[in-house]
Parts: sequence; structure tokens; C-alpha cells
Amino acid sequence: MTRRNLRRSGTGSSANRLALAVLMLIGLGGAYLLAGLGRPVEPGTAAAITSPGELTVTSAILGCPSPGSGGSTGGDVAEASSRTGPGSVSWAAANQPSSRPYVTVNNGAQPGQLTVLSWGSGHVKSAKPAKPASLPAMAGGAVPTSLATGGLIITATRSDAQGLDVEQLGPDGQPTGRCEPPGADFWFVGPMSPKLHIELFLLNVDGVPADASVSAQTDSGPLLGPADSGITIPPHGMVVQTLDKLLGPAKAVALHVTTSTGRVVAAVRETTSLAEPGGWLPAAAPPATSQVLAGLPSSPGTRTLYLTVPGGTAAQVHVSVIGKHGTYVPTGGATIPVQSQLTSAFPLPSLSAVPGSLKITSNVPVAASMVISGGQAGAPGVFITGSAAIAEQGVMAASPAGRLGKSELMLSAPGRAASVRITVAAPDAPLAVSSGSGGQVVQIPANSSVDVPIVLPKGSAPPGSKSRGSGAAKASLVAIIVTPLPGSGPVYAARLALSASGESVRTILPVISSPTFVRLPDVRDSLLAILGSGQ
Repeated sequence: MTRRNLRRSGTGSSANRLALAVLMLIGLGGAYLLAGLGRPVEPGTAAAITSPGELTVTSAILGCPSPGSGGSTGGDVAEASSRTGPGSVSWAAANQPSSRPYVTVNNGAQPGQLTVLSWGSGHVKSAKPAKPASLPAMAGGAVPTSLATGGLIITATRSDAQGLDVEQLGPDGQPTGRCEPPGADFWFVGPMSPKLHIELFLLNVDGVPADASVSAQTDSGPLLGPADSGITIPPHGMVVQTLDKLLGPAKAVALHVTTSTGRVVAAVRETTSLAEPGGWLPAAAPPATSQVLAGLPSSPGTRTLYLTVPGGTAAQVHVSVIGKHGTYVPTGGATIPVQSQLTSAFPLPSLSAVPGSLKITSNVPVAASMVISGGQAGAPGVFITGSAAIAEQGVMAASPAGRLGKSELMLSAPGRAASVRITVAAPDAPLAVSSGSGGQVVQIPANSSVDVPIVLPKGSAPPGSKSRGSGAAKASLVAIIVTPLPGSGPVYAARLALSASGESVRTILPVISSPTFVRLPDVRDSLLAILGSGQ
């Protein structure tokens, strides 16, 4: 081909690309027009672009099953964000008339900070259902279902949605669990026995009905499937299912909650007595062939690993400990066989008093959790679940650091060395880190873990001082932000809430990512990619 023929060929190709681009623009214009007709557009609600491929977080919604329930589980909530500008946080009780509006509880322009929100503030004074619900019996009557007492829906806008974390507090002011974002798929894996009561809460945070199904898989096999467990949760409503009768003599259980319509916040409570607070079982990481469970404490006691295999192929599971002095395989962790479609318990006594994190690998996807000694009154223990590595930052809203108890962070680097900055703030004090300064820098060697005690910042108000929020919790809770530094390897973390003596573990929660922006995936087959460079 001569140079002239090559030039002619390029000209024809450019013309074809231009025609294709015009057709694509016409198609995109029609698609956007149809989308605009299908949903209202509110001026000023578009997310700002921080840089190419990133969108700023400007809204968030969370659900908490416990606030307003009263008795042994009811208490306040604590919220914190890493915001640096104006925003607002509002709440609404579940199972209330649709005419009852959200109540704004935080609309200041101060930097992000820990705030304890007392139940009963504003117009939100009761979460009791207006009248008893008449819900269909599940699983042939084996699963009593009713509208639940309590439940709180929290929304945040603008900067308050950035780096947001909210935790439930018990009647004693101790954190008991995290308020979670809604979703369509949840896994819960943990212990079961005839002495345990187990309740599943489903909170619909949206204004339209949600249809959910629950599957139960025990050490005896599947007991409950979506075909006989479907239930409709009313708009902004919360239902509770009591699973004691169904699960019976099971020793281990996995619950899989999915929605076919809408989205919910799912939560599980296990207790030896309904008069005791028991423990809120955190949602497990989705089934995977590799996962990290951060937060093994240095205190002695039992360690039991719970594994479930949702697929039809048996699993060969390998467990390693990411400890203070490196990574190793503990006794009993080299190869753990787990049958398909079963949930099984595996005691690992060699992990007693061994601080660090677990890394679990398997040939097929599994879901996992660990139960250790301790917990609230009535709880079967303290739960440890998996999480992803921290991206951008992780925020913990309410960590004991005064007369309520103690806290520590367990930081693990399962690969190359990692480094993080830890910032701690008492109520009404700024939590955000400006210009990358302040806080404590912690180095985590490769394939190792480091535990960091959390203390009240200098100058914190003493117990009993007057301020906005709960006076009892003011100098007894702190907010924490964990920020991986540039060049850091992946870091996994958990917050351990301890008794005042530090000898007993009350709760363990993974430090999850609390981003201020969302990174968009790379676009393939885009208009620019199709047009090329024009050469």
C-alpha cells in the first residue's frame, strides 16, 4: 500500500468514526431524556467532581435496629464524620406514620466531631408500632414474625455524609453494634444452641415496600430457603423474626438475607435471655476464597471459628495468624475440611491470648466468623467478622476511653508493610485531620499486626461536665479516624471495646472504609476509546 492509499484509508476510517460518534450522541441524548422523564431532578443535588474518575459523597443513609426498643437493648446512638464543611444529620423512627417527617439533629457548620444523640430528642419520642401487625406465619408457623419495637433511620447530607459512622449504645452507654447501610444481600454466621434466643431484624429504610427472603443453613444442612421465608417489609418499617423454634438443637447457623425488591438493613441478636442485652452479630464478609478477620485480643479464653459453604463443593480451609512477630499457621489451622451446604464450628484453643488477625483461604467461597470469650450479659461471646482493607480512611464513632472502659485498635498488614495515621477526638472536638498533620503515625511491619491503645485526648472535659449530647458519655467515648498514608500496603483493622480493667472484651467491630469520595471504575469502550486519537 502506497502512502497515498494509506492516507485515503485513514480518511475513510475517520469518517466512519465520526458517523459512529454522531449516532452514539443521538442515542445517549434519547436515553438521558427518558431517564429525566422517569425521575425528578432536584437542583443542586449533583455530586461534585473532586478529580477525574472521582465523585464526592454527598448523601448517606443508615439503619439502627436497637434505639427506641427500651429494656435491655435500648439506648442512644453516637455519630461522627470526618467532614470539614456544613452538612446535616436527620433521623426518623421506624414503623411510624408516613406523615411524620425526619427530624434534623445536627446542622452545624463545625468540623466533623463525635455527637451522642439521645433518644427522645426532638419529635422522635417513641418507636412502638401504632397498632399490632398482622403478618403471615413463616415456615409453617415455625418463625413468628411481627413489627418490631424500636428502629432508627439516619440520613446525612452534604459534608456530613463524608466519613460518616454511627454506632448503637446500650443502656450503660457502651457501644453494642454499628448502624449499617441498606443492601440486598447479607450473611450472618455464628453459634446456636437450645439455650440461645436468636432474632432477625429487617429494617426498610426506603419509602416503598421491600420484599426479603431468608435462608438458614446449620450443621445439619439447610433448614429454611427463600421459597418459604419471603416477607414484605412496609415502607420505613422494621419486622422481627424469632428463629428459636426453627433452629432447635443446631450448634452452628448461617443466615442469608436477600431482597428481590427494595433494600433493607439486616441485624441479628443472640442472647441466652430476652431480659439480657446479648450480642449483635455483625454481618459477615460475603463468601470468598480469601478474607481477613481482624481483632484477635491478647486476653485468654476460647476461640471458635464458624464456617459455612453455600455452594455444592466441599471446602478445604487454611487458617493463618497475622501476629505481632509475623505470620504463621496455628495448631489446627493447616487444613479444615467443611462439607458443602453446611455450617460448622471449629475450636482453635491454640489462639488463646494470641493478638492479631486471621487470614482465611479456601478452594471455594466460604463465609466466616469467630467467637471468643467475653461480650455483653447474655451474649454467647464476642464476634469477629471479616472486612476489606481500609480505603482512604476508616471512622469509628464511639470508642470507650474513660470510666466506661478502654479501647484498642488492632492493625494488620497481611502483605507489604503499612503505615497509618490515627486521630482521636472527644465529643465536640474536631475529628478531621487538616493538611495531613496531627494524630499518631503507626508503622505495621509486613505480614504482621500492631495493637494501639486508645486514650482520651489531652484537655478532654472531665466526667460530669456539661455539653451538647449525653453528659454520661461525654468524656467516656471518643471518635477515631484511621487513615492509611501514601505508599502504605493494605491494612485491615478492628476496634476492641474493653472493660474498665481491660481484662474483658465487650465488642469487636471491624474498621471499615468511610470515604469522602467514590472512585469510579475505568471506562471501557468509551466514546474517546472508539474515536481513538485521530491518528
